[in-house]
Formats: sequence, C-alpha cells, structure tokens
Amino acid sequence: MKNLPRHPHYALRKTMDRLTRGLLFGCAISAVIVTFAIFFSIIFEALKFFQFVSPLDFFLGTHWSPQVSSVTGNPLGFGAIPLFTGTFLITIIALGISAPLGLMSAIYMSEYASSKARHTIKPLLEILAGIPTVIYGFFAAIILAPHLQCVGEFLHIPIASESAINAGVVMGIMILPFFSSLCDDVIHSVPRALRDSALALGSTSSETIMKVVIPAARPGIISAFLLAMSRAVGETMIVVMAAGMAAKLTLNPFASVTTVTVQIVSLLTGDQEFNSPKTLAAFALGLVLFIMTLALNMMALKIVNHYRQKYG
Repeated sequence: MKNLPRHPHYALRKTMDRLTRGLLFGCAISAVIVTFAIFFSIIFEALKFFQFVSPLDFFLGTHWSPQVSSVTGNPLGFGAIPLFTGTFLITIIALGISAPLGLMSAIYMSEYASSKARHTIKPLLEILAGIPTVIYGFFAAIILAPHLQCVGEFLHIPIASESAINAGVVMGIMILPFFSSLCDDVIHSVPRALRDSALALGSTSSETIMKVVIPAARPGIISAFLLAMSRAVGETMIVVMAAGMAAKLTLNPFASVTTVTVQIVSLLTGDQEFNSPKTLAAFALGLVLFIMTLALNMMALKIVNHYRQKYG
C-alpha cells in the first residue's frame, strides 16, 4: 500500500504542536518552580533568624514579646508556643461550627432536597464564600462580640470583647460553604447503585445514608475536613478584628488570643530592618505555617489515595 501524500502544511502543524506542548508544560511546571522558590526563600531567611534565636527557645518558649534588649542587644521573648496555642484554639472552634453544619447541609442537599431546591440552596450557601474576610471581621467585632458579652453577663462568664470564641464562630461561618460544597460533591458522587441496593434490602433512607453513603464518602469527607482546617489556620483578618493581638498562653476560649498569621503581619508592618531578629521572626513563623498547611494537604491526599474505593 502506497503512503498517502502529506498535507502541504504538515511540518508547520508538527512545529505548532510541539510549541503548544512546550507551552503547556511550562505552565504546568511554573507552579512547582514558584512553590519551591517561595519555600527556599523562606528557609533562607528563617535560618538567619535561628542564628539569633535558638530553635528550642522559639518552638518551646512560652513568652512572645519580640524585642531586642537595648542593653545587651540580645533577642528577648521569641517563644512561639502562645501563637501556636491561639491558632489551634481558634481553628478547633471554627471546625466545631463548620464541620457538623457543613456535613448536615451537604447530606440534605445531596440526599433529601429536590433538584430545584438543591440548585437554589447551594448557590445561596456559596455566596458566603464570596464575602471578603474583612466583612466577617466587622460582623464579629461590631455585632457578634456585644451579643456574646451579653450572654456572658447573663451566665456570669467573663467574655472579652476580643476573644477566641468570637473569631472562631465567625471563621466557622466563613469556611462553612467551602466544607459543605466539598462534602456535597463527594456525597453526590457516590454511585446510585449503592443506594438502590440498600433500599432494596429494606433499609430506610436514614439507614442508607448512615451505613452506606457516608462510609463510601468518608475519604472525601476527611479530606475536605483537613482542607478546611488548613484554610482556618491561614486566616488573618478575622483574627485581627475579632480575637485581638494579645499573645497569651491560654486555652480559655473567652480570652483574647492571637495566631501565627496575625503576628506575621504585625512583624512586617511599618518600617522594619530586615536583618533584625524581630523582622526575621516573621519568616520563621511563615516557615512553620507553610509546613503545617503542606502537611495537612499531603495528609488529605494520602487519606484519599489510601481509602479510595472503586465501584463498578
């Protein structure tokens, strides 16, 4: 069989194909390059900070007041435990609000709501995701904080005007649509055959959801939970306006606390000397935050890959 004649522009088309492939590869690899560039730049500055402050003092110290002694020139008060504690406390409160509400909302939209109700409720819920965080901060500081103080007075519980519970509640509302949307997509993707099989065996709708649908969607739900946690850990504006900037080592949700992200902003605000321990501390905190969020994302990916089930 004779070879068919090639198109007159065949060589040009092959060249364009290679150029397009190279362009797409460059776009794909650029995200990786930028990530590594950010990571190594943060490490470089963080190592300079640890030349001034011992890593043990930084990671295990319980006093945070980033200053340099005017007498000896030695750094003082660079213990980051209060920052980690405040971050953990606010994140737990936020997840305690968003996780149950988001999961129940996702179950309703996926299993109980009609198609018309689902296409109405889900966009309305996701509108919350488009609200700027500064608006949430205003809501927490102006509206929620006075009401929480009134409740505290009624229950004889002292609640600060800027408190962890204030920031945690509003942050939970902020990440609610994010978590709910992810859970809804995961639950909705469970094959219909599993539901029909359970119902055919005599299970009720609630039993089917609890014993079939949720176990099948568990890896995705856990992944959504970890991604929501990383979102809460990295929030700044709400904490500044609702929880304050007091670096206190406390687990009291009614007290004023601060987080890692808030202190990073505080340390890099204004005229700073980038070779001073006070400014370099922001890069050390940024490195910790980078590793925390990276670990959460990798954990979510590992859980999904480990527990993924294939349904025929």
